[in-house]
Amino acid sequence: MPSRLLTISAHPDCTGVSMLGWLDIILRLGAAISIGSVIGLNRELHHKPTGMRTLGLVALGSALAVLAVAQDPQADVSRVIQGVITGVGFLGAGVILHRPTGSKVHGLTTAAIIWITASLGVLCGLAAWRILAIAVFLILFLLIAGGPIENWWHRRLGSDKQSDLADGAPNE
Repeated sequence: MPSRLLTISAHPDCTGVSMLGWLDIILRLGAAISIGSVIGLNRELHHKPTGMRTLGLVALGSALAVLAVAQDPQADVSRVIQGVITGVGFLGAGVILHRPTGSKVHGLTTAAIIWITASLGVLCGLAAWRILAIAVFLILFLLIAGGPIENWWHRRLGSDKQSDLADGAPNE
């Protein structure tokens, strides 16, 4: 079901194709950069390789890619979304560092955050506001509460990670 804002602000151009209004474009792109920046702030506060600017730009770029084809009835938006998600996967792979044999892999959470931020940008481009609101809530909950919950379970179950937690190893 299209959003009310899209219905109000859409108007046909000379070809009869419905175009997005300025307000709708600003709302979608503004939401993308804002949400990406909020998630980036969380990563920045935890001293991770990505921050507000990086994730704000990832979300904005994803929304732009969707908006670039969303108005063209001949375009296959699903292929653009697939390209965004695949391409951003390579960006995320760049932050994963594998240490010598026997060491842990670091950067997986940051890579996952880059990927999910691109997905949030796609949702902004599609104006899927309800899905976006639930997703942002769940992501922020996981980023804020996930580490302490994970540490609690490791202590409770006495897993191998307990020795890492005592050494002050980063939780990534």
